[in-house]
Amino acid sequence: MSIKKDPELVSTLPKKGYSRRGFVQGVGLGGAVGAGLLESEAAAQPGGAKPAGPGEVPIALQVNGKPVKLAVEPRVTLLDALRDKLNMTGSKRACDRGVCGSCTVIMDGKAVYACSVLAIDAQGKDIQTIESLSAGPRLDPVVAAFHNNDAQQCGFCTPGMVLATKAMLAKNPSPTYNDVIQGLNGNLCRCGTYVGLRKAALDAARTMRGAKNA
Repeated sequence: MSIKKDPELVSTLPKKGYSRRGFVQGVGLGGAVGAGLLESEAAAQPGGAKPAGPGEVPIALQVNGKPVKLAVEPRVTLLDALRDKLNMTGSKRACDRGVCGSCTVIMDGKAVYACSVLAIDAQGKDIQTIESLSAGPRLDPVVAAFHNNDAQQCGFCTPGMVLATKAMLAKNPSPTYNDVIQGLNGNLCRCGTYVGLRKAALDAARTMRGAKNA
């Protein structure tokens, strides 16, 4: 029994000699043509294509005890302002979602994710970054404790961990081991050096209490 072929259906089938390479080349050619049309339309607009949204605005920040003035778009985060405008690259970009804590800074005494704070909203706040701990001839007690307890491996999360530890100890100078676990649970270490990190926090707490009572 033979099946009668539909002429319209047959006309839609690939012709002899059709290949995958030919199909890919055809798609590539179509994309190039489409891109060219879009560029032509943009060029035809008066003054060319313009970015959407507000431009840069002047802001003033208080960073590590010093006033700084800069211009940023309202959408720019504190992390981007610190890294791109002020060249303070100690605050690291990792998740960029307010989850890992690599970008932690201290703002008005509280540990915050710099990637989740708009720079324009940080005006009038006292901002402390990891760069502030490099001043002076002696290591900061928290930095020294991290070194002495081997509390880092790759070091990428370390600046955020150090500042989170400083903020925690400022509120609780005599933490227990469980207090440290809870206090640093907003910072992730991909290398898994949590035992060393917690020992460092307790070591720093003892050192700071001893210096205060001396």
